[in-house]
Amino acid sequence: MKMIKAYCFKMYRRKQNKHLYALINLSAEIYNHCIALHKRYYRIYHAHLNKVRLQAHIAKLKKQDKYSHWNNLNSQAIQNITDRIENAYTLFYRNLKRKIKTAPPSFKKRAKYKSFTLKQTGYKFLGGNEIAIAGRKYKYFKSRELEGIVKTLTVKRDSVNDLYIYFTCETATDNPVRAGTGKIVGFDFGLKTYLKASDGNDIESPLFFKQSQNNIKKLNRELSRKQKGSNHRKQVKCQLSKQHLKIANQRKDFQFKLAKELCETYDVICLEDLNIKAMQRMWGKKVSDLSHSCFVNILKQQAAKYGVTVFEIPRFYPSSKLCSNCGCVVDDLPLKVRSWVCPTCGVTHDRDFNAALNILRVGASALGGDTVNPAFVG
Repeated sequence: MKMIKAYCFKMYRRKQNKHLYALINLSAEIYNHCIALHKRYYRIYHAHLNKVRLQAHIAKLKKQDKYSHWNNLNSQAIQNITDRIENAYTLFYRNLKRKIKTAPPSFKKRAKYKSFTLKQTGYKFLGGNEIAIAGRKYKYFKSRELEGIVKTLTVKRDSVNDLYIYFTCETATDNPVRAGTGKIVGFDFGLKTYLKASDGNDIESPLFFKQSQNNIKKLNRELSRKQKGSNHRKQVKCQLSKQHLKIANQRKDFQFKLAKELCETYDVICLEDLNIKAMQRMWGKKVSDLSHSCFVNILKQQAAKYGVTVFEIPRFYPSSKLCSNCGCVVDDLPLKVRSWVCPTCGVTHDRDFNAALNILRVGASALGGDTVNPAFVG
């Protein structure tokens, strides 16, 4: 069985990197030209421009003197641009059928266009940490060896203008050998406690954005005072981007380590499917700082690697209102109420811990006896 792995390496800061920046800017130019063709074609014919016809048209344009500089970019990279646009339109039309309001792909500024992708050609490994891209030699920080067959190479720049190189490799499945623990746990996501566990092993969130909030406020005030277009404004903007990038990296590191730890501890992890967008509208940046959706995606990825089951119960299940002792459901339970007494059995419940117990029970019952014994939790 084959699996896809992605490797990311940071590139050295060198003068010749300007050629890669130029190729990314050229990709943005071609992308915007293709978007313009799509819009014009729809305006004239009221139909979607086929990707094959678009690629054939670009091949003709490259032969003209006006567009001869497009030949500096590898043909497969140009094909990837058309693939990106085609995928974006496919998603747009799918959302229209589902009556989901989304915008079609549109023009992008060069500064906001971040990457180009090569497939079989356009690059060559030179040994060690050196690689040739578009005929020029570059170095990158090779922190580990590549495994498998390289399928694609992507050169990407971030918000602080650092370059990264991404390799997508096809490898054989090499899941680590792991002895089963026989443990199952239910987690309730909260704003005060990141994950409230049914077995008492709660996870607290470090709230990285909150820790750096004063620095971000200070940099935002400095940025607002600078004159638009000045070098000082660019410097402060870069400092602000670095601060946001540091927070994102800290959060990502925390989530990957937490996901790995949970997958090594439990065989089954039960969660609740939450409407994060609605929660963001209610609580704003705190929900964004917790980044629950990103963590769930990382957890599922690690679970597939370790052979762990991640089960999500329906979002409308009354996990907080249901008494884990007798099964009574209370009619009204405002969010400000953090503990409540069951009107039937008289047991006092902590809101989040009670929800974690109910999530565990639903997950165990749904999985049946194949993986765990759905014992009553009280």
